[in-house]
Amino acid sequence: MKFPLPLQRATLVHRYKRFLSDHVLEDGESVIAHCANPGAMIGLDEAGAETWLAPVTSPTAKLPFRWELMRVNDGLVGINTQAANPIAEEAVRAGAIPELTGYANLRREVRYGVNSRIDLLLEDEARPPCYVEVKNVHLRRAENAEFPDAVTKRGAKHMAELAAMAEAGSRAVILFVVQREDCAAFNLADDIDPTYAAAFADACSRGVEALCYYCKLATDSIDLEGAIPIVAREP
Repeated sequence: MKFPLPLQRATLVHRYKRFLSDHVLEDGESVIAHCANPGAMIGLDEAGAETWLAPVTSPTAKLPFRWELMRVNDGLVGINTQAANPIAEEAVRAGAIPELTGYANLRREVRYGVNSRIDLLLEDEARPPCYVEVKNVHLRRAENAEFPDAVTKRGAKHMAELAAMAEAGSRAVILFVVQREDCAAFNLADDIDPTYAAAFADACSRGVEALCYYCKLATDSIDLEGAIPIVAREP
């Protein structure tokens, strides 16, 4: 996924009201950027961090920038949760996820279940449809990527919806997209949201498949890079 316009380097002042963040550009200008991340952003909102902002050109936009990346230690982390879906779609279309190849058509945001929309629906006349729910991951603890970083009732609902599709004869997949490169494996943050962890385990026992891929990040693009194993969290 290429950024349509060059990102601007900045320094984080602070994040507040969940979706707002103050930054200082390299020329010293103070700006407010939209933070497209409803999570807790544990360890990712420290003042003084190097950030990268995308200029917003829409005439109806309320803010001039959107916060896309930040530097943690020597690597970049994508903090825009809305980027996970286009990253996943591009990877599926390119055949970069072997488990999701062999489908003739791909559609996004298709209604299904009880008042829900599936992120990606893969279809082919020769096989059952494949419902793919995409989850953005940016939390890292003890060298592993973890999800979620906050309680997500919506996420638990999605797992139940996927399980119902699997039991009805469709293929159902939860795809975790890790927007960082420094994670050895992936596990559920069951201490943060035990209800989601239980919903995930239940869905997998009913036929839902779980995949996790990490991304290669640069200041001009983010691309799905490779799979990492899903493991149990160390107590």
